[in-house]
Amino acid sequence: MVPFIALLGGFAVLRVLGLAGVDVLDGWQPALRGALALMFAVTGVPHFLPSWRRDFVAMIPAAFPRPALLVTVTGVLELAGAAGLLIPALAPWAAIGLALLMAAMFPANVSAVRRGLTLAGKPVTPLPARTALQVLFIAAAVAAV
Repeated sequence: MVPFIALLGGFAVLRVLGLAGVDVLDGWQPALRGALALMFAVTGVPHFLPSWRRDFVAMIPAAFPRPALLVTVTGVLELAGAAGLLIPALAPWAAIGLALLMAAMFPANVSAVRRGLTLAGKPVTPLPARTALQVLFIAAAVAAV
């Protein structure tokens, strides 16, 4: 739920700043890119925090080799994508890359739900809600192009 709050709250704050005269945020798309960058910073950093990292590694389906490496790679990609969203020339590429990354990571979310795993001691988001959030996040990334 934290990524959802970061996306919506970030968008609202950045859009208001744009309307208040911050030229770089004047428009829904720059505000959306900034909000997505915030969301991916919020989701990318925990890939490197020990307690969260263990939970992320556990989420990786057994069919995928080297789950710790996959967690590192996805964390780096999320943080790089967040930075890319803030650079106008790179933003469309970053948004497309992040949309593809979210689609690729979705099996780990499904696996986590099916196995009753936790993130930071809390049950993972139920699959219907997680699916809806994933669709929203991917749609936001596509809209940011």
